[in-house]
Amino acid sequence: MANITAKDVAALRAKTGIGMMECKKALVEANGDVDEAIKILRQRGELKADAKAARIAADGIVDIMKEGNVTAMIEVNSETDFVAKNASFQEFVKNILKTIIANKPADLDALMASEYIDGSATVEAKLKEMIFVIGEKLSIRRFVVVEGITSTYIHGTGSIGVVVSFDVDAATAEKEEFLAFAKNIALQVGAYPTPYLDRDSVPASVIEEEKSILMAQIANDPANAKKPPQIIEKMVSGRIGKFYDNNCLLDMAYVKDDEIKVGKYVENTAKELGTTIKVTGFHRFEKGEGIQKREENFADEIAKLTNKQ
Repeated sequence: MANITAKDVAALRAKTGIGMMECKKALVEANGDVDEAIKILRQRGELKADAKAARIAADGIVDIMKEGNVTAMIEVNSETDFVAKNASFQEFVKNILKTIIANKPADLDALMASEYIDGSATVEAKLKEMIFVIGEKLSIRRFVVVEGITSTYIHGTGSIGVVVSFDVDAATAEKEEFLAFAKNIALQVGAYPTPYLDRDSVPASVIEEEKSILMAQIANDPANAKKPPQIIEKMVSGRIGKFYDNNCLLDMAYVKDDEIKVGKYVENTAKELGTTIKVTGFHRFEKGEGIQKREENFADEIAKLTNKQ
């Protein structure tokens, strides 16, 4: 049996972040082999990760990384904001972004099967190891890879992330005036979530459904009972215009000058720079968006812990 010293245990703890006693047990089981001990801890981590599968991870961070002409954005969830602020968790997210840029996986399954950037394991295995180390459910929820000229924005410490892509010549893309403009567009997307880029992006079925709702609203208003069909049609068209204003980025009022629309701001900037600029798309991730958060009753929890319930 190998002689396990306190220094050995401390070294393994520094590598894994796991408690001293668990590190010592793993080293004893591995007969002092550090790599084997880490493997044992991972295996135990997989069991603990499975046990946490039913928990709700609605916190975490959205993060972005750019390398050359490739931009990657990801949302990784945790159960608490305490973990989201943890340095090792944030480093893990950065490394996942590096892995995404290096491998350009097609979807989450491909990402989970990809080799983690340090070559130590797959992303899936590394995630399970992190769950074991941190002690919370963690989830890689979604990511996107965008190639070409982009502008990005992260709100706060990662509650919202935005990537906007542009069609513009390379020389213009490097100008300070363009960079400031592009950042403003990213800020607009961050501040005012909207599902569509422009009117052409809205599916015909969405417009037809909106029209049917508007027609029903107008028909149910007694004040419209005697209005001729052509007036009703104009009312519907006007309200559809409002729909575009509220749901299409380029039709929205520009956040820094509500006298003009975003599309006009793009047009004005292109004219000032003597070129053409086109916003070609955007992605917006909001941390925990759509995840049903668990409601905690701390009085009940304390009662359970003290066997009073």
